[in-house]
Amino acid sequence: MRAPTIRDVADRAGVSKSLVSLVLRGSDQVRPQKREAVLRAVRELGYRPNAAARSLSEQRTRTVGVLLNDLRNPWFVDMLDGLNSLLHDNGLRMLLADARLNRRTGQDPAGPFLDLGVDGLVVVGTLPDPAALGAVAERLPVVVAGAREPLLPGVDVVANDDERGARLVTEHLIGLGHRRIAHIAGYGAVGELRRRSFEATMRERGLGDETVVEASDMTEEGGYRTTVRLLRRAERPTAVFAVNDIAAIGALSAAEESGLRVPRDLSVVGYDNTSIARLRHVWLTTVDNASHEVGRRAARRLLDRFEGAGGAGEVRLAVPTLEIRGSTAPPRLTG
Repeated sequence: MRAPTIRDVADRAGVSKSLVSLVLRGSDQVRPQKREAVLRAVRELGYRPNAAARSLSEQRTRTVGVLLNDLRNPWFVDMLDGLNSLLHDNGLRMLLADARLNRRTGQDPAGPFLDLGVDGLVVVGTLPDPAALGAVAERLPVVVAGAREPLLPGVDVVANDDERGARLVTEHLIGLGHRRIAHIAGYGAVGELRRRSFEATMRERGLGDETVVEASDMTEEGGYRTTVRLLRRAERPTAVFAVNDIAAIGALSAAEESGLRVPRDLSVVGYDNTSIARLRHVWLTTVDNASHEVGRRAARRLLDRFEGAGGAGEVRLAVPTLEIRGSTAPPRLTG
């Protein structure tokens, strides 16, 4: 049995092939009655458009490459949901790749997308060599989501206001009465912005001498090892602000192994408001970095580029909020 064609759909609906094409492309120039007749014929016949043929006729693949810094990071889930919802509404499909795996195999992270002829590229998270995106941006629209690396010509950045988010955390902990506050820092521009904001807020509150910063790799294991070191200090911190939720989970494990109860003995704050932070047995105080909104804004900016919006790259920041849950409390009085 042969597959139904666009001609079959047109005959069943009693319209022209060109009108069927308009409906399938989501055009708003079709009367509702005609649109419903076409969609009903599509359902009844089980018609599926030939994506390859449409790509040739439009000289577009209607695909968007999404390059993730590391698929293991749960922060990406909400961001991808926001990104995909708007792309899908505009007839575009996502193709995902893990830059971490590409690097391990020696591949150019963006190379496969260029080979597949994607219409645009969204880079999610901090890449080790963001400058390499400059060459890609000369060939197709590129938007960076969730990172804050130096702006490249023609590359848009949509991210969270990391400085504001870190300030919210630090002021929350100080407001609870904490003075010995430690920060588990991260890497890249995002890690640097959060660290600098933490340090600046501590200085402004007269707590510069109490500031402790320990570098980590932004993983659970990194957060665990860093917290173990912090808790071995002569004057251990009463609160820990981790650069992300994953590192904060490691901090919670280290506290438990050390016989400390959170938040009675140690307050812990993360960043990203991932699904892990919302688990009832974790219930982590964290920064909601508007990841879903970041995804939608990144998609919107890419669509603007498709429609001919050129010019230099721009940085657009979403406003973070602090989600106060069960991992922070006033410091326990001693002595």
